[in-house]
Amino acid sequence: MKRLTIVAAAAIAVGAAAPALAADLPARAPATYSKAPAIVEAAYNWSGFYVGINGGGATSRFDWNADPEPGFASGDEGSHNATGGTVGGQFGYRWQMSSWVFGLEAQGNWADFRGSNSSLIFANTTNQSKIDAFGLFTGQIGYAWDRALFYVKGGAAVTDNRFTSITTGVGGGFDATSETRWGASVGVGFAYAFAPSWSVGFEYNHLFMGNKDVISPTTFIADHIKEDVDLFTARVDYKFGGPVVARY
Repeated sequence: MKRLTIVAAAAIAVGAAAPALAADLPARAPATYSKAPAIVEAAYNWSGFYVGINGGGATSRFDWNADPEPGFASGDEGSHNATGGTVGGQFGYRWQMSSWVFGLEAQGNWADFRGSNSSLIFANTTNQSKIDAFGLFTGQIGYAWDRALFYVKGGAAVTDNRFTSITTGVGGGFDATSETRWGASVGVGFAYAFAPSWSVGFEYNHLFMGNKDVISPTTFIADHIKEDVDLFTARVDYKFGGPVVARY
């Protein structure tokens, strides 16, 4: 009985001391959790194949100079601007390295650029020039600020031209001939990607089409004709895929 009393007393003493001992223990550190990375938008990448449409206008300069021909005068017949509208399409490929963008593109357009002037050496004669179509085959080098791209381009150009000479009055006549002329093109452009695969842009191109002898089958047109074109177009492109670059 005495032993039980001693055990009970010891148990009561331990129970009384437990709260005091617990108060002396250091406080538990609060739990820590790792913060999830912030969600950010992926950087736009211009790499990939694309196809699109374009439209706009142009002004082209034609200088006519009559070649020496038996029975005809020769010399400067004057010049004129051929203006009008155009619509067409393009396809190409771009690849992006850091912020630099490189590309290759082919473009083909229907055109209606036309103009005329009265000949300075043939009386009652009007010379007319018309561009029916043109094509561009160019390389590009650009610099991208995310969805905005500025680039320069250059390469080959080809135009489908038609020339007409009309003389009224006594001894009048009509003659026309056409040609396909190759030259060079340089230009600048700006594009903005307003959706993951869609971009809108604007371009200016100058076509150096050079000087060339143009002679009709009847030789009624026998001129050395110089041609230059200033082309302004807006365009919409659709890009097929390309890698996505994450930004954090």
